[in-house]
Amino acid sequence: MKVALFIPCYVDQFYPNVAIATLELLENLGLDVSYPTSQTCCGQPMANSGFEHLAGGCNSLFVKNFSGFDYIVAPSGSCVLHITEHLHDDDQPELAKHIKETTYELTSFLTDVLKINTLNSSFPYKVGMHQSCHGQRGLKLSQMTELNAPDFSKPGQLLNLVKDIEVVELDRKDECCGFGGTFCVAEEAVSVKMGKDRVNDHAKHNVEYITGVDMSCLMHMEGILNRQQSPIKIIHIAEILNGVKA
Repeated sequence: MKVALFIPCYVDQFYPNVAIATLELLENLGLDVSYPTSQTCCGQPMANSGFEHLAGGCNSLFVKNFSGFDYIVAPSGSCVLHITEHLHDDDQPELAKHIKETTYELTSFLTDVLKINTLNSSFPYKVGMHQSCHGQRGLKLSQMTELNAPDFSKPGQLLNLVKDIEVVELDRKDECCGFGGTFCVAEEAVSVKMGKDRVNDHAKHNVEYITGVDMSCLMHMEGILNRQQSPIKIIHIAEILNGVKA
């Protein structure tokens, strides 16, 4: 199985430790992982801001970089959702279609493709799990609480395989943190209030760490935590699953 590692630009620039943890985790599971070095932004910020017609270069470069692999895996639900819903290439439509169908968010890849049921990792801390909107409502990584349907969580399923971890039950576990990409720039006051509400739910349950599948959401909450001088830390789920030392 040939796997390509797709690392979103903000992870590359601000949280390279998440990219490293993702790579190590996949390699420790016995996969042949490659990192296309000429990858850039997938074009999501432009598309979300109403300028998808200007993202043609991002699309064609993505297709060029990630052709020839069985799967493309990324530690980001929002960027994966953008690729699976919006990637297109007029010159190579069938190749673009194949890439869309074989691009996975990390936890979905681990549960749905590899069907992981054991992990050699330990994280002896009290952890709150943030369900990012793109992952939950777009990629169906977890159930929405407003639905009368069986509960499930792919990230939660994996966290339960980690030794010594205590995952707390939040009051409003699928509430948006307020980041929303460009929303946090255009509506900063609303974004910050939503972020404070989300952080307060975790703090109320005395968590030591907040984890999730999207560093964008975690970055937003980290900024609020830092301004509050809170002892709560953020950590991407890939780092916990990989057995990183906190």
